[in-house]
Amino acid sequence: MTMLCFGESLNVMGTKIGRAFKERDPGPIQEEAKFQKEMGMDYIDINLGPAKKDGHDLMPWVVETVQEVVDLPLLLDTSNIDAIEAGLKVSNQPEKTIINSIMCRPERYERMIPLAAEYKADFVALMWGPEGLPRDENERAALCVELLYAANEAGIPNEKIWVDGVVTPVNVQQEHAVGLLRFYEMLQDIAPGAMSTCGLSNVSNGAPEHLRGILNQTYAIMLERYGMASIITDPRDEKMTEIAKGKRDDIKDIVYAVMDDNEPNMNDLSKEMVDFLKTAKVLMGKSLYSDSWLEL
Repeated sequence: MTMLCFGESLNVMGTKIGRAFKERDPGPIQEEAKFQKEMGMDYIDINLGPAKKDGHDLMPWVVETVQEVVDLPLLLDTSNIDAIEAGLKVSNQPEKTIINSIMCRPERYERMIPLAAEYKADFVALMWGPEGLPRDENERAALCVELLYAANEAGIPNEKIWVDGVVTPVNVQQEHAVGLLRFYEMLQDIAPGAMSTCGLSNVSNGAPEHLRGILNQTYAIMLERYGMASIITDPRDEKMTEIAKGKRDDIKDIVYAVMDDNEPNMNDLSKEMVDFLKTAKVLMGKSLYSDSWLEL
């Protein structure tokens, strides 16, 4: 099994890209788009953040700027609904474009679902409800049913919907890492045919920089085992891309062994494999999280 990679680095939060957005400088944006294609990304996520002031002008400009140099499908990522619509209008392939994202809040989805239906676009169904983050897999399931029912009523099939259960930082809510796996295990029963995605790097938010990569990589393997179809990921993380494309079965075998309570003797493993074993134990809740888990 492999996962699609949605490149996350065309983001207003990046210093260089943020400045290029503000100054309408196509150079850094097109350079980044071409780089993402070279690095094996399947889609490019254009993240404008809130974009409250000029999103309706900025999004179509960025979409056209990217489309001049690459033919990859796009995710349109902003909380500004008018900016989403403006981007869809200029997309070369709106039926392959993904709206990222639609929350399970009636004031959001009642306006955005008709937009997805009109342009035949896919959308990310974000399991974020009126009370915020759901507490467990059952609350996620209830939100999923509500949001996908509304989409189906508008003529959007499950196959055009990418369910995002919301990844949370393991150093804050360690038990949520396993809870999210249980939700994805349930997904095809709740919503047959629906796709899945996640903001993968959320799992390592707040962790020391040198530990973020291995947390992301290990959790991606765990999510994939439960049906994850795609990840929003850093195109600069080459090992992550190799894992997503099914090229690191050696790492998968170690992570799966931990998940199955069948972990091998550490003395028989390389340093790289020991690190993945220890990280899988943290994500499965078998070891307590600390910033020094690889040294213990």
